[in-house]
Amino acid sequence: MFAAKAAKKLSFEAIAKEIGREEVAVAAMFYGQARASEEDIVKLSSILGVDHALLSQQLAGFPDRGRTLDMPPREPLLYRLYEIVQNYGYAYKAVINEKFGDGIMSAIAFSTKVDKEVDKDGNQWVVIQWRGKWSTSKVSQLFRSEC
Repeated sequence: MFAAKAAKKLSFEAIAKEIGREEVAVAAMFYGQARASEEDIVKLSSILGVDHALLSQQLAGFPDRGRTLDMPPREPLLYRLYEIVQNYGYAYKAVINEKFGDGIMSAIAFSTKVDKEVDKDGNQWVVIQWRGKWSTSKVSQLFRSEC
């Protein structure tokens, strides 16, 4: 898939537009971290010029999430993402808990988007958006006294 993408000089954004998905979701499919639907596989086969049966074999199985990272990550950009959570994780948690109460943000019922901004001085900025479904914690209910 990567060779076909490179040969056709396609970006994840271009592929995403063709198949009607977000570009991060498409990249996750390429890395085996997201499951492709049959419709995705048909479209990817056409766009990439890769045999449908081969793509089905590679993409239709269960995703293998999280296995690719050493902790902490060694790849510099991945390390910076890890570092953001390491440095701001408790601040994010505190603000989220203030807004939503006790609970968790899903990484399954989840979407993400990456954008690029350029400021007035020409500096490029990465903008990463996370959108996860909120689930209120049931744990605190376990400690209530019924007496």
